[in-house]
Amino acid sequence: MRQQDKNPTYAQKFCIAKAGKLLMHTGGLVPGARVGVAVSGGVDSMVLVRVMRARQRIVPFATELMALHLNPGFDPANHAPLAGLCEALGIAAHIEVTDHGPRAHSPENRKNSPCFYCAWLRRKRLFELCRHYRLTHLAFGHNADDLAATFFMNLFQGGRVDGMSARESFFSGRLTVIRPMLLVDKRQILRASREWELPVWENPCPHSKRSKRLEIATWLTERFASDKKSRTNVVNALRRWQLDKDAADR
Repeated sequence: MRQQDKNPTYAQKFCIAKAGKLLMHTGGLVPGARVGVAVSGGVDSMVLVRVMRARQRIVPFATELMALHLNPGFDPANHAPLAGLCEALGIAAHIEVTDHGPRAHSPENRKNSPCFYCAWLRRKRLFELCRHYRLTHLAFGHNADDLAATFFMNLFQGGRVDGMSARESFFSGRLTVIRPMLLVDKRQILRASREWELPVWENPCPHSKRSKRLEIATWLTERFASDKKSRTNVVNALRRWQLDKDAADR
């Protein structure tokens, strides 16, 4: 696994540069920021760890990073490679095995989908960890494809026009949620992950292959398969719309 890249590839530089551009545009990082990086073990969050470490070396002010991983409890050992990655990168890590997954699939959860309930438990715990470690920022690895899927899911399922903010404040400004990869296409993330040889692992959740989000993402992929120009137009339009919306909301 290559941890130091003297000659980064195009995909690696693309991810790092796009994240930096978005962070500067939105004011996503400030001097002294203490950033928790939410790591699920999937390709997006693992690339985010590498990108945030690279940005930490580039920005002209001091920041701190901590990887936050909450194992949902289906496979208590599958996160083992993350500890080695964080050690190699010199990043602190909080790795915790939870029961969020089994609880979301149990009678305890009678009103919501397992995905919704598990995500709610995970978000709640991440916020608790941010408070415990006095983190000022929480970074998620959502990308441009996630933005498109979220937009259409909100439109079809909720009847509302809404996306996914690149920068949001919580708890009266005490915590800022950032999504540095929101301008990056999934294709570049996959390439960068392969070139960094990241230890990505499979999601063992029984709903990982049949969630509503995945259904809409698959529909978009099929829709764009025969018309790449329409994909470019939709993704670029949503990027501009989301950034304009974020600017208006601040």
